[in-house]
Order: sequence, then structure tokens, then C-alpha cells
Amino acid sequence: MTLNEQRKTNKKRRHAVIVEERMYVLHTEVDVREYFRIYESEGLPVQREILGGFLGYFTTEFGVQNQLVHLWAYPDLEERRKRRARLAEQPQWQACIAKIRPMIRTMENRIMVPTAFSPLPGALLGSARTA
Repeated sequence: MTLNEQRKTNKKRRHAVIVEERMYVLHTEVDVREYFRIYESEGLPVQREILGGFLGYFTTEFGVQNQLVHLWAYPDLEERRKRRARLAEQPQWQACIAKIRPMIRTMENRIMVPTAFSPLPGALLGSARTA
């Protein structure tokens, strides 16, 4: 691929994906292992099926304590809205958040647009079931 072709590909890709960063801070008395046990067994499977684009779930080592960060890729904001609406309708998801939401002290999210040179695999975007 020539440099010109690479630039065109990167330019197209720059706006072909968004990444949602969700940050939760748990209450200090919450055992993070219990949160993860519930989330991994009950919440994550339904999220992966409906949302697709799961990039990872992280804990902080330094900085804000008891903070969890997870990243999700979507083709665009409208697709994100549709997938999150479908997720909200799922009884399995509602049962999970009924258990984990009381463990969460604060929630924050933001939408990020990757740079053209960010190494995000496009295959992640197509992994969700579409309606």
C-alpha cells in the first residue's frame, strides 16, 4: 500500500468508530471481587452479545481508588444509542444492574474519537448481533 493509499484509509477510519469510556467508582466497603463475579457472569455476556465492540475492563492501580474503567467501540453514536436501548430492554441485564448498581458510588462516561493511527481492529465493530 502506498503512503497516499494509507492516508486515505486512515482518513476514512478516523470517523468510522467511536469509543465509549465508562468509569465507575465503587463504594469503599464494596468488595470488587464480588462486583466482578456478578458482572462477569451475569452482565458481560448480555452486553457482549448486544453491544459488541468490547475493548476491555480495567481497574486503577494509582490515582482514583476503587475505580473501574471499561471501553466499548461502536460504528457511530446512532448505533450506540440503538444497542444501548436494546440492552436496557433485556431482563438479564436488568437483573444484573439491580445487583451491581448499589455498589457504584459514581458513574461517568465519555465518547472518544480515535486518531487515524490508533490500532483499533475493525472486526470488533461487527461482533454484535444486529436487530
